[in-house]
Amino acid sequence: MFLAMLIGGAIGFVFGRFPGLLMGAAAGAALVLWARAQIYKRLRSIQSEFTERVFAVMGALCKADGVVSRNEIQVAEGLFEKFRLTPEQREAAKAAFNRGKSPEFDLEAELSEFLRVSGGQPMLLEMFLQVQVAAVAADGEVHHAEHEMLVRIARGLGLSEQQVDQLEALLRGGARQAGVRTSQHQELEDAYKVLGVAPEASEEEIKKAYRKLMSENHPDKLAGRGLPESMRQMAEEKTREIAHAYDVIRSARQSWG
Repeated sequence: MFLAMLIGGAIGFVFGRFPGLLMGAAAGAALVLWARAQIYKRLRSIQSEFTERVFAVMGALCKADGVVSRNEIQVAEGLFEKFRLTPEQREAAKAAFNRGKSPEFDLEAELSEFLRVSGGQPMLLEMFLQVQVAAVAADGEVHHAEHEMLVRIARGLGLSEQQVDQLEALLRGGARQAGVRTSQHQELEDAYKVLGVAPEASEEEIKKAYRKLMSENHPDKLAGRGLPESMRQMAEEKTREIAHAYDVIRSARQSWG
């Protein structure tokens, strides 16, 4: 703000000496405050759209097999707690979930609208998809029909099937942390998927992929792009799983220093 006031004041001084300096400085400060308000308004809009549309798509996803089970409803309600939604936000999320279950729900149109509102920011889109994966795989597994629906959602957001596989692998990693047992082979395979690298990738390639993912998924960076604060915990969990995947690969390649 000080820089804007300085520039505004300098321009004002050129045209109106001291009175112009004061008016220019005031105009510069007002411009900065206006710009900040517009940015805040934009972020609030993205955050509202994120919550609204994430639960609407979740409703459609849970209905993909023809019926929404009590377990799936409990998972959705659990996300209310996890995302620390206010009572008003919970009611809005429930309404959106029910809207997504309706036969008239247009999934592609919903995804297209969120794509527009979010500005197509890749990390916000991946976080949107991550919530959907978490909703259908609370037990650490994603069934075939659910996977197909997730692929459809990913494509509607301009994401790839590989990114769906990556998030499913990340989810299985979280389930293992919670005590679900899988083979060491599966754990290592999932670790490579989480980092998005091939098993034959070099040490340097793996380190580069790890650092890139950690930077892109930093919760503060995502918040600055419009991720609701209520979903910060999920962003933090994702970075922990990325770090864990890297450790699994390093452990398997014990020659690393």
